[in-house]
Amino acid sequence: MIILSKKVNAGLIVGGVVVVVVATVVLLILTKFQPSVTLYLGDGVFDAQIAKTTAEREKGLGGIKNLDANQSLILAFPSDDKWKIGMKDMKVPIDIIWLDKDKKVIHIVKNASPENPTNITFTPKYSARYVIEVPAGTVDSKTIKTGWAAVFDINTEEVK
Repeated sequence: MIILSKKVNAGLIVGGVVVVVVATVVLLILTKFQPSVTLYLGDGVFDAQIAKTTAEREKGLGGIKNLDANQSLILAFPSDDKWKIGMKDMKVPIDIIWLDKDKKVIHIVKNASPENPTNITFTPKYSARYVIEVPAGTVDSKTIKTGWAAVFDINTEEVK
C-alpha cells in the first residue's frame, strides 16, 4: 500500500508540474500578441489589433505578408498630432484612415503602396488621435468617408 501511494503522489506532482508549465507557456504566448477589439467603420466590421506603445506603432503592419479583408490595426496615440505613417517593412498595400479624439474620420489615404518604402510617409491634414490601417480597397468597398465615426473600445490609460 505504501508503494502505491508513493506512485500516486509522484503522478500528482508530475501532473501538477505539467499543468504549471503549460499554463505559463499559454500566458507568455497570449501576452506577446497585441490585444484585439471589434472595430465598426463604414459598412465594415473588423478584427482590430491595437498598437498602444511607440514600438508597436512604429512597427505597424510592417512585415505582414497577408492581410485578410476583416483585419485591421488601430494605432492609438497618447495625444492629438499630425501623425505620419511610413511604409517601412510593408509588404502589402493598405488604406490609411486618421481619426480625431472623437473617432471621426478626418483624413484618408487609399492604396498606400509598399514600393519605395524608405521615401514614403503619409501625413493627415489635421491632428489625429488614432490611425487605422486596413487592406487596400477597404475604404471604397466598406463605404468609409470623411466625417463618419468609427466605433471601438480601448483603454486609453494604457496608451503610451
